[in-house]
Amino acid sequence: MVGISKGKGGVSEQRQARFRKSLQDVMPYQLTTKAGKKDGYDIYPTHSLGEGRIFNGYGTLAKWMANYNCIIIDGFSGVLWNDVQTCLEEAFIQTKLRVNWVQVSQFLRPANEITELVTPFLGERDSVWGSKTSLRLQDFFQAKGLAAVETAEEYDCTIVIGTGASLTEIDAPVVWLDVPKNEIQYRARAGAITNLGLPEADEPAHMYKQFYFVDWVVLNNYKANILDKITIQADTQWIGNINWMFARDLDSGLQQLSETVLRVRPWFEPGAWGGQWMKERIEGLNKDEINYAWSFELIVPENGIVFESDGYLLEVPFDLLMLAHNKKILGKHAGFFGPEFPIRFDFLDTWDGGNLSVQCHPSLQYIRQYFGEHITQDETYYILDCKKDAKVYLGFQQGIDPDKFKVVLQDSKANSEEITVTDYVQAHPAHKHDLFLIPNGTIHSAGADNLVLEISSTPYIFTFKMYDWLRLDLNGEPRAINIEHAYNNLRFERQGAGVKKELISKPACIESCEDYEVWHLPTHAEHFYDVHRLEFDKEVNVYTNNSCNVLMLVEGTSILVKLANEVHQFHYAETFVIPAAVEKYTIINQGAARARVVKAFIKDSIDFLKY
Repeated sequence: MVGISKGKGGVSEQRQARFRKSLQDVMPYQLTTKAGKKDGYDIYPTHSLGEGRIFNGYGTLAKWMANYNCIIIDGFSGVLWNDVQTCLEEAFIQTKLRVNWVQVSQFLRPANEITELVTPFLGERDSVWGSKTSLRLQDFFQAKGLAAVETAEEYDCTIVIGTGASLTEIDAPVVWLDVPKNEIQYRARAGAITNLGLPEADEPAHMYKQFYFVDWVVLNNYKANILDKITIQADTQWIGNINWMFARDLDSGLQQLSETVLRVRPWFEPGAWGGQWMKERIEGLNKDEINYAWSFELIVPENGIVFESDGYLLEVPFDLLMLAHNKKILGKHAGFFGPEFPIRFDFLDTWDGGNLSVQCHPSLQYIRQYFGEHITQDETYYILDCKKDAKVYLGFQQGIDPDKFKVVLQDSKANSEEITVTDYVQAHPAHKHDLFLIPNGTIHSAGADNLVLEISSTPYIFTFKMYDWLRLDLNGEPRAINIEHAYNNLRFERQGAGVKKELISKPACIESCEDYEVWHLPTHAEHFYDVHRLEFDKEVNVYTNNSCNVLMLVEGTSILVKLANEVHQFHYAETFVIPAAVEKYTIINQGAARARVVKAFIKDSIDFLKY
């Protein structure tokens, strides 16, 4: 097993708790041993850059900065700017550098003006969703103040610091600070950070909504526009500590990843219906957590890639890889999707847990019109594991009366009345390796005692709940019910015997040899992605056909993925990505029994997405 340092850079647990609210440990900043074979699922997968590429500590950063008379320190929302400045000030004492600090936050527009700017994109206060903003970062600032920033000759160095520092007209090296999306949310829950441009923290749910629809959109666009100006990329997910690297080495690392197999860092969250499968079987997760409902295996708007050098770890957003190399990643489909990675894998764990809400997702037209998304939330449920009596709720009963069902749902919401769900929705027995198809508008729910591998298009927050079994969330509050949104999208024709025919995949063997088979698990006509399962005793060769492949070992212990000059090992339930640029790879079974690997990929014809 890879050894990791559990230290927090010399920072006490009490101080950590002030800035982040989660039972999950922050990712270690350093490995205690060199990376090697691991016996099971790895929650901290890394990609080596070789020696001398990542540097640790504010002291080393301050030493580099001392060579310049001006530095710009810019970065993403969620950075603890006061902590960064304090740590650098302490480091500068050692270098005896006299520093003039200019905080760009002083040039923000007044909070009431920023609130007025963002409000049109946030929907109603009690709404779960807004719409993606068209704002730019400069809209949050007073232009005259930014333009007036100058270096101070009486100091050795002027440092312009804060989100938006590159908007000043100063020509200087840019140090960019990033924070992983999960840590941003943990910091928001602790009230340690605010939304972009605002002086005070809000309730975490409202902060997340503004992150998703405003802050992250604005800052992703901003960073894309200044990438060529960035000299240093830094990871600030640790309190009082930092890992950093030169942008040229990051560019080299991203270039390498665009042509090889890669895995993002997964992260895990509890939930009202969460189960115990991941908690019991994945080493490294905090066993004190009440449950784990989700694993963000590959939900790349919120996942990062972890680079390693000399044992030091540095996480960067997956977005950077797509900005720089989406053509190599997506191949023939890059023209439509651009820098947006289209497929997600995640776990829904209801093992010894509860049922998911009864829900549906928006149509393509609806999600574009109301939420500003490019593609919609078309899903499938692949049953990775389940107990004997596990079920999936999918499709309506024959003869469903939409008006009567709506009244029942509304009465349940208003009066906390229990619903016999199977009077209206079909319940299907779940078996390992079943694939249930959930195109947009389809009513569905994963029942208790499943571990679902959700193979889906990338959008992931647009779930219209109609019934949630009268339960509360983990904070003791009712979960949002969205009957009107659901009724604007429900496909009531998906009912009766047609559900089994149309919405439960019928596997067919499309290729076979002495020791392997390739099975097609057809998806729905409205899914833009398809699914194959590779079943083999020894090895199987796979061609990407200029299309990205997303894979997981769904039965077996471990496999090797062999490219032209590289070999990578993956274990049961680990998700990995093969870019289109790879062209051909070989998967080698390391177990005694037959291995099964699921592969998702984009269909050749996706013309229906263009309308």
